[in-house]
Amino acid sequence: MDMQWTKVDIPKSKRQARIVHEHWNGCDHVAVIIKLNTMEQTKRLVEKGPATKKDDLIVITGAGGFIGGNLALHFTKKGFTNIRAVDKKPLYEWYLHVPGVENICLDVSNEANCHRVCEGAVEVYNLAADMGGMGFIERFRVECLRSILINTHMVEAAYKAGTRRYFYSSSACAYNTLLQKDPNVRALKESDAYPAMAERGYGWEKLVSEMFCEEYWHERGMKTFIARFHNVYGPNGTWDGGREKAPAAMCRKVIEAIDKKDLSINIWGTGEQTRSFMYIDDCVKGIDMITHCDDLIATPINLGSSELVSINTLVSKVEKIAGVKLKRSYNLNAPLGVAGRNSDNTFIKQMLKWEPDTTLDKGLAVTYKWIGQQYQARKAGKRVGIG
Repeated sequence: MDMQWTKVDIPKSKRQARIVHEHWNGCDHVAVIIKLNTMEQTKRLVEKGPATKKDDLIVITGAGGFIGGNLALHFTKKGFTNIRAVDKKPLYEWYLHVPGVENICLDVSNEANCHRVCEGAVEVYNLAADMGGMGFIERFRVECLRSILINTHMVEAAYKAGTRRYFYSSSACAYNTLLQKDPNVRALKESDAYPAMAERGYGWEKLVSEMFCEEYWHERGMKTFIARFHNVYGPNGTWDGGREKAPAAMCRKVIEAIDKKDLSINIWGTGEQTRSFMYIDDCVKGIDMITHCDDLIATPINLGSSELVSINTLVSKVEKIAGVKLKRSYNLNAPLGVAGRNSDNTFIKQMLKWEPDTTLDKGLAVTYKWIGQQYQARKAGKRVGIG
């Protein structure tokens, strides 16, 4: 049988060399040549730059959305006075309007717009993406893939603008799906992204964008930071319309059932699929800490809760908050995603001496109350955001 020869880029570290070796050894009839002496490369010197001043420009894309809006609020509360918030949605669709923040409506999948928003930026936080819950990312894979344009243009614009720190919001969807076929899943550690078999569409876009960020540090010297989010939820998030994540969807469904006096709930799948869910306050705190830790430059890291629950358990928790018990039915033809996914927080605890620690019970109680307020406001004819 003919031997297939495949060119492989030389890894920049022993860790990456091991990943390449394991990946290609798993392929049939592939020979890989790596000169071992090239693996002993000198690491790029990390220069300790000046601390970000309170009036330095911070740019946040996707700021009209859930995480981006809360991140703008986070930095405002810390006393930063020069924040540029960017989103393609019209302002009236933004969830949070933070006082004193420069709000710009621009589509950052357009290259020229990226250069405009990055001009003068000291720090850039790229959270813009066309995404949503499982119902969205399984149905609209092309739209998710097109988000590659956002980070491709943003990271280049930030580099040309002389930005000192660039943060990219990746996702646990970048992990190998073959490791997530059992609801009793082993928690995913950062190295589990390779050998690569990311979720179709959204996951592959995230993984390739991570590579861009890593190479902008290794090749061009811009400090980049990458967090793989695990299911973020909380107030001021999407709660209806098809893009909502499971916690918000379950809160809304329970509220609707009570309001309509139809004490039943339809659950996607068997309800045995498992996930961990991170509260929004933990998310924005983690973004801040990761972006200001030079030991994490160009190093993807999990940012998520390690509290694993099934969807059935999630529903039970919402029922308990609402003081109700609903009759359950199951839609086995609905979008499901992987069978199980959890965050291994060993690395983040090692690097930051911290991990997301808001319990699901505590975060759900706050989220349920907020969604209830939004639901009643909409019912009364008021304009509310849904995502």
